[in-house]
Amino acid sequence: MKTMPTSELKPLGSRPPLLTMSHVEKTFNGDVVALKDMHLTVNDGDFVSLLGPSGCGKSTALRLISGLIHPTRGKIAWEGGQGKDDLGVVFQEPTLMPWATVAENVWLPFRLKGVPFAQVKDDVAETLALVGLEKFQDSYPRELSGGMKMRVSIARAMVTKPRLILMDEPFAALDEITRFKLNNDLLELKSAIGCTVIFVTHSVFESVFLSDRIVVMAARPGRVIHELHVDTPYPRHADFRTSAEYASHTRAASDALQEAIGEAA
Repeated sequence: MKTMPTSELKPLGSRPPLLTMSHVEKTFNGDVVALKDMHLTVNDGDFVSLLGPSGCGKSTALRLISGLIHPTRGKIAWEGGQGKDDLGVVFQEPTLMPWATVAENVWLPFRLKGVPFAQVKDDVAETLALVGLEKFQDSYPRELSGGMKMRVSIARAMVTKPRLILMDEPFAALDEITRFKLNNDLLELKSAIGCTVIFVTHSVFESVFLSDRIVVMAARPGRVIHELHVDTPYPRHADFRTSAEYASHTRAASDALQEAIGEAA
């Protein structure tokens, strides 16, 4: 398993680009402008949160990056081109196959490529150990809590060791205690596999705890209006949430979000 401890990450300004969105626009049904002239550079090793009110195009941006939909105008480019295993996606709902075991659910990205389970069983087991579910490989989704199901979904996205993981409000439906725990675990997982993350959220607090870059978007049309840097080094622990530094960053992000909401009104 590739490792890149967060303490070894290059400073924000010196990381090489991984993906760029240039003049990207997306229009639905001929006249509904979801995104307009969006510019975004995501660098290798970034944890970028897309923060903004409903309807600002955060999820649309993720769908464009994932290739599920295509831009009406503009360009999305991967540095060095996109490989078949460069991308993992975690949706708001775990979207697990109820008839399959935990291990079989995590195997799915390999299965879709025609790779037998026996060939990658060690990768599946290793990834499940990273999310703390090594003892649940043979369990079924109905036997898991909501937080455990989301861990399986994250493991499935990470098992191929992608360069970039897209996460669309994965913790929104969870209780606060579980959400905090999964925030902590996600940072540890990112450190363990050395990936880049783009994370959609409505939560100022979550964006500040997780991210080193917060991209604030406004709606009608969806666009980037601010970018904030959270320069607190990783690893971050529970005490960061009660620090003066955290409070300062959350105020700045909250002010930017309020401006975005005002522009969308």
